[in-house]
This record gives sequence, C-alpha cells and structure tokens, in this order.
Amino acid sequence: MTKFEHLQEYLNNNQKTWLVTGVAGFIGSNLLEKLLILNQKVVGLDSFDTGYQHNIDQALQDVQNTTGKDLSNNFNFINGDIRNSSDCNQACDGVDYVLHQAALGSVPRSIEDPLGTNEANIDGFINMLVASRDAKVKRFVYAASSSSYGDNTDLPKIEHIIGNPLSPYAVTKLVNELYASVFAKNYDFKTIGLRYFNIFGKRQDPNGAYAAVIPKWVASVLNNEDVYINGDGETSRDFCYIDNAVQSNILAAMTENNEAIDQVYNVALNDRTSLNELYRMIEDKIMQRVKGLEKKEPIYRDFRPGDVRHSQASVDKAHKLLEYRPKYKISEGLDEAIDWYINSVK
Repeated sequence: MTKFEHLQEYLNNNQKTWLVTGVAGFIGSNLLEKLLILNQKVVGLDSFDTGYQHNIDQALQDVQNTTGKDLSNNFNFINGDIRNSSDCNQACDGVDYVLHQAALGSVPRSIEDPLGTNEANIDGFINMLVASRDAKVKRFVYAASSSSYGDNTDLPKIEHIIGNPLSPYAVTKLVNELYASVFAKNYDFKTIGLRYFNIFGKRQDPNGAYAAVIPKWVASVLNNEDVYINGDGETSRDFCYIDNAVQSNILAAMTENNEAIDQVYNVALNDRTSLNELYRMIEDKIMQRVKGLEKKEPIYRDFRPGDVRHSQASVDKAHKLLEYRPKYKISEGLDEAIDWYINSVK
C-alpha cells in the first residue's frame, strides 16, 4: 500500500476536524468531498467571491453517491471572508488541520486589480495564519503557486531555485511562503506550502473572464465554438489532475516526517504538454464521446502579459519527504474531467 492508502485507512477510523477555506471553489469543494468520504468533520469558509453554492451542493451529492450515506451533518459551512479576522477566528476554533485554498487567483485579474489581489492573498493569508496559530491547529497547509518561479527558465522547476515574479499574483503567492516561513521560525507554527501547477478537473468553472484553459476549451469544443490560443501554441505547462492535488493536501497535513514540515512542494507530474498538444487531446477525447461535432483549427492571438513560456515541475522533493505519488497522468485526468463536464451538461 502507498502512504496515501494507509492514511485513508487511518482517517476512516479516526475522525478529525478540518477547515477548508475557499470550500465553494474548485479545489476546495474537491477537498470537502474527499474528506467527507473519509468520515472526517469539515468546516468550510467561503465568501462566494469566486466560489459557488452549487460546488458545495454537488460535492455533498457526490459524497452520498459514493458512500450511500448523507454525511452533510459532518459539514459546517461559514459564510465568511478571510479578509475579516473575526471570520477566520470563528472558522479555526476547534480545528485540527487547516487546508487554506481561499485566494483571488489568475495572473490577468491581478494585473487589472493588484489591490484586490493583495488584500485577499496577503491580508487574508496573514489573518488565517494568526487565527490558526492562536487556535493551536496541528498543521497549516496552504495553496502556494508555480507562479513563484517567475522568470526562472530552468526546467524542471526545483523548489529552492526561483526567479523574479512576473505578476502581482505571483508576488502575493511568494509573500505567502515568506510569511509561513517567518511564522514557523517565530512561533514554532507548522506549515506546508503546495505550489500547484495547472490543476484541473471536475467543478472547475469554464465560464468567466479568468477561466482556466482546460474547462474553457472543453466547453468551447462541446458547444462547437472557436478555441483561442494565446501565442503560437508551443507554450507548455505541467497539467495536474485534481485528485493528485487532493492527495498532496492530505499527505502534507498528516505527515509525521519532521523534515517535511515548514517546506514548500511542487504539486505536479514532472511532465510538459504544449497548448497545441492539449487542444488536440481535448478535441479527440470529446469527439470519441460526442457524435456530430466538427473539428476546428484553433485561433491564435497575442501572448498574455505576465505568462511564463514553459513550466514543468520536479516532484522529487514531494516524493521523498511526503511520499507523494501522483495517480493520474494528463490523459487519464482529461478522461475523468471530460466525462464529468459532458455529464454535468446533460
């Protein structure tokens, strides 16, 4: 058995209390679903700035479909905001583990609204650190970002070698890491940061100006709409399926390896897929499932400001210290995600 399989077995028989901030978002709702399936108690905090009630509702329904039980009594939702310290204090009360996902994501959004991004991602982050420290939580696991690598062009990305940030969003996520490190040194507070690399999967919103590329393209192909690619399509990313990210959060929260604490880790596959390759994969997989769709050439347009050209992550550190074993490669993850999007449209 893998470490994660052992942990799931342990959690099924040992109920803890977890706080998931941003619980109505894409990653947060997937964490909620997994934790409830593992018989855990979950406190969820969300302001619905970017999250949705239907994500929570779908997560609870998926839990019931998987377990055959209504486990919603193990979930306590707080409609609150990480920018409000009293909301953070309320949410952290009696919690064992914090999985902090709440943030204003998106590089383009941060360029358009640096003040709003700073307020949510830095002020909100330190509010959560202080509240978690004061509540004496066992572990504070937070969503870091691959954007922290900035203009460093080395591949694959290794945690201790970063460059200069290329966007306000990247600055905020790097500051999160610095604050977590300072809290570890000054308060003996146990934190772990997870640098997500292009996480995708079910409940990722295909709509809106800042939608991630995979759900947006899946929706466009399903609707026979044009697909737009920024740049020449040879930009590459390390796309990582949501279940791998969920695994990394639980491993980070529960690790008993002292060397693993107060560190940051890449959450990815150590793989690289170009946007051109990604589009063809999405188109082919959808057309295998849905008849009557027409193959289309993508439309190329200007590169986006603040975007890096190539991204690929070493996961050696997470493998060694957390025993992270990503289960889904990009093709397998796309199969799962596309099936979900097709079924959710019906």
